[in-house]
Amino acid sequence: MPMPKTKTTTEEKSEVTAEVKSASSKTAKKKVTSGIVFIDATFNNTKVLFSDKGGNTLFWSSSGSLGFKGAKKGTPFAASKVGDVIGTKAANLGVKEADVVVKGVGSGREPAIRAFMAHGIEITSIKDATPVPHNGPKAKKPRRV
Repeated sequence: MPMPKTKTTTEEKSEVTAEVKSASSKTAKKKVTSGIVFIDATFNNTKVLFSDKGGNTLFWSSSGSLGFKGAKKGTPFAASKVGDVIGTKAANLGVKEADVVVKGVGSGREPAIRAFMAHGIEITSIKDATPVPHNGPKAKKPRRV
């Protein structure tokens, strides 16, 4: 008689531990209240990266990783979808405020920010870090034939 009793208890224990493991893997590993959103908007793609205040990357996404192909990756619609994905992940992590650093001249700059803000996260500052060329090195001498 004791044998079936132990089998049921071990089965219950294994079910309970399996539920705890799956629940813990779905929840956030650490709580972050503020972070930095890096948006790289080129003509061909829009990449968004979320990091904590120390600069450690927590998660990222791009329009190419969401399934957009070719010229559609550089559209404002694709950028808004990327901002939406990052905003959802950040809201699940418990983020309340974020700084934004925008780089590039693509059409996805503003839509990515607007979609990120739609999740109730306050934007404290927006910084433009687009690289600007200033002449560069001296050109080669013209070729003599």
